Amino acid sequence: MLDAKTIEAIADELLEAARRRTPVPLLTARYPGMTVEDSYAVQQLWRQRNEEAGRKLVGRKIGLTSKAMQAATGITEPDYGAIFDDMVLETGCSVAWDRYTHPRVEVELAFVLKKDLSGPGCTIFDVLNATDYVIPALEILDSRIQMEGRTIVDTISDNAAMGAMVIGGNPVRPDAVDLRWVSAILYKNQTVEETGVAAGVLDHPANGVHWLANKIAAHGDGLKAGDIILAGSFTRPLWVYQGDTVHADYGPLGVVTCRFE
Repeated sequence: MLDAKTIEAIADELLEAARRRTPVPLLTARYPGMTVEDSYAVQQLWRQRNEEAGRKLVGRKIGLTSKAMQAATGITEPDYGAIFDDMVLETGCSVAWDRYTHPRVEVELAFVLKKDLSGPGCTIFDVLNATDYVIPALEILDSRIQMEGRTIVDTISDNAAMGAMVIGGNPVRPDAVDLRWVSAILYKNQTVEETGVAAGVLDHPANGVHWLANKIAAHGDGLKAGDIILAGSFTRPLWVYQGDTVHADYGPLGVVTCRFE
């Protein structure tokens, strides 16, 4: 376990890395004894510093919930991070490519809550009952820690690689469609790059949300009415470059699109 002074130093280093858009070396290489609990302590302090600077917490992201993502990263358990108000973009937006260190895009569903949700003992039924609507979303991944050789400890400390999200398409009530069978086709510059089905996320995208509610309960935390929860990607991450247009077609749930300038 790391001491409080080291946790603080890492959180400050990551804040500076985001400002400079320059990834820092792997934490696990520099702190070999660092644990998952340590990395959540870093993330919590990082989140606190951002809130003190005026950013507003509006939800959470869940990462590494699908076999596609676990295979892409070599990490075998889910994680979570914070979503701030300035991270939520709308479909059709232009995104400043150089605002992010290593932008990649994933296809997801976002759950918007109408009731508070907390663990322990939170189930998929509690999630569906607490959900106001589900909406298509793209997640833009960022990286404040070098990519190669990352472990779950590096990723959690890095706010689960959350950069931003783009929402769009048609919001639906959670009982209006079979969420397991929501599918998407992901295009980059008019070429199909990825396809996926939402059941790839723990067999049902709502499973990630109750995992999250139970996980953060151990830290005395819970999900609030109005929170937006990114449930996890059901495609592999897609690298994007300046000038790229990304278009995700969710069929009956509409489309989400953005351009990296």
